[in-house]
Amino acid sequence: MTSEFYAQHVIPLQDKIFRFSRRLLSSEDAAKDATQEVLLKLWRLRKELAGIKNMEAYAMTMTKNMCYDVLKSKHSKTLELVHSNYAGQTSSLSSEIEARDEVNLVAKFINELPEQQRAVIQLRDVEQFTNKEIEEIMDMNSTSVRVALSRARKKIMSELKKTSAYGIG
Repeated sequence: MTSEFYAQHVIPLQDKIFRFSRRLLSSEDAAKDATQEVLLKLWRLRKELAGIKNMEAYAMTMTKNMCYDVLKSKHSKTLELVHSNYAGQTSSLSSEIEARDEVNLVAKFINELPEQQRAVIQLRDVEQFTNKEIEEIMDMNSTSVRVALSRARKKIMSELKKTSAYGIG
C-alpha cells in the first residue's frame, strides 16, 4: 500500500473509527487515543494490507479489538452516547426537550446493554453497516448478529415502554 492509497482508503475512515471507539470506550480522550493507535497500526502494516478486500471492515475489526483491550485493561464498563441529531430545527422548544430526553434515555439503555449487543447496535443503527460487514468486524455468524441486534432493540424498546408507562427515567 502506498501513501496515496492510505490517504484515499484509510484516512476517510478516521471519523467512523473514532465514533465506534467513542461508543465502546468511556471517554473522548480514550477514543481519540484508540483512533490514533489504529491509524498508526494501519500505517505500519500498509505494505501488508494490499490483499485486504474490505479495508473498512478490517479497520473496524482492528478498532473493536483495540477498544476491547483497553476495556479489559481498565475494567471500565461505562459508555456515553454522543448523538444529538434527533430533533428538527423547526420544532418547538418542548418537543426539542422531549426529543433530547428520549435520546438520553436511549443512550442510557444502550449503555446498559451487554458489550456485544452494544457494539452490534452501534455498528448497525448508528454507523449503518450491513449485517454482513458486522459479521466480519465482530467475527460473528449471521444468526448471532441478527439475534444480538434483535435482543438489543427489544431491550431498548421494553425499557422505553416501561419509562413511558411510569413516566420516570
